[in-house]
Amino acid sequence: MTKVDLSGAAQFFDAAGPDFAAAAEAHRLLAQRSGPGGDFTGWLDLPQKMLSGGIKPILSAAQKIKKLGQVLLVVGIGGSYLGARAAIELLHGANHNRAEGETEVWFMGNTLSPDAINELIAVLGERDFCVNVISKSGGTLEPALGFRVAKALLERKYGRTAAKKHMFVTTDESHGILRSIADAEGYESFVIPADVGGRFSVLTPVGLLPMAVAGIDIKAVLEAANAELHELDLRSPDNPAWQYAAARQHLYRRGKSIEILASYEPSFRFFAEWWKQLYGESEGKNGIGIYPASVEYNADLHSMGQYIQDGPRTLFETVVMFDSCLTGYSVPFEMGDADGLNYLAGRDFGDIARTTAQAVRSAHIAGGVPNITVSVPRRDEAGYGALVAFFEMSCAISAYMSGVNPFDQPGVEAYKKNMFAMLKGEN
Repeated sequence: MTKVDLSGAAQFFDAAGPDFAAAAEAHRLLAQRSGPGGDFTGWLDLPQKMLSGGIKPILSAAQKIKKLGQVLLVVGIGGSYLGARAAIELLHGANHNRAEGETEVWFMGNTLSPDAINELIAVLGERDFCVNVISKSGGTLEPALGFRVAKALLERKYGRTAAKKHMFVTTDESHGILRSIADAEGYESFVIPADVGGRFSVLTPVGLLPMAVAGIDIKAVLEAANAELHELDLRSPDNPAWQYAAARQHLYRRGKSIEILASYEPSFRFFAEWWKQLYGESEGKNGIGIYPASVEYNADLHSMGQYIQDGPRTLFETVVMFDSCLTGYSVPFEMGDADGLNYLAGRDFGDIARTTAQAVRSAHIAGGVPNITVSVPRRDEAGYGALVAFFEMSCAISAYMSGVNPFDQPGVEAYKKNMFAMLKGEN
């Protein structure tokens, strides 16, 4: 189970402390699906539903993709790609996009940069590949154009008829442009449940198919997420989701309006990007909301570290820690000790990193930055699944505590309206 340590934030609480009564009411609204957006709480049941037969067609499709090519192009934006990329990088490393010997997974449809598109085409080269286009409606411009590009590449390489077996679609069950195209062309397709919004969809085929292709054990991910959700149903201040949600809302009321998510693992970068969308779209409404930002330690201690330590005291820090590393590496001994570091010889880098984290935590707290620590045992499938379930549950509770609907995103539509009008020459 995910653990939350509030000791680094406690000195910044007022006498009343976090409002666990409000957390209890928010949890009740969520569990009973009676709060705003209650029709979009299907993610609460996803792990169990997927484990009860839902992953079989996903695993079958993943095997087909692996046989058909060396690369899978995932076309999607926002929640249609961030969760899968977060999993692949977290579990395989920041410099990799697959397990050893597995199919490579690359992402497109999240930019309109022609340079980025051409760079990806160059990476693809002459290799065989498949495409997984992900969009609930099919009407979002960036992935819709990405789909056009990917489809043209497939048809150029394999011909229009043969290309169809290389295309996999994840979309709404019965509505939308992409569903119509998939049905008309006969593409193999997967369903995004109607009661699950994009940023909560990582444990649907949206995230699970790319993960499976990359060699991730999606059954282990789902089992961990399922166990976490059951444990987080605890109606008590001992519930880690209550602790995190209530603490961040309490700090917000006390003037801490920026939350920095940090980790000491470089492979955590895209998990932080997933987290930023989850919290930013869920809470940033009605003129209120905690601003979600992220940093990568140790690297950002030498760039953003100064601002965090001595800048405006409007931020707090949530640090995700893994209790143990997957591997070890000891500092080598050097004859002559020219750099003066032989006192560390033989000491494991993981141990040094943990000591550094303790020093940073102490310095930041002393500098006026509240620190919340979220921890799981290991950077593996179980750790990933637990973190996804924890942050989703905490997000919904936190948003309800602030008085907003966690499951809509009305502000996102404003730029789309302007963009389409301008592109059509109507503005």
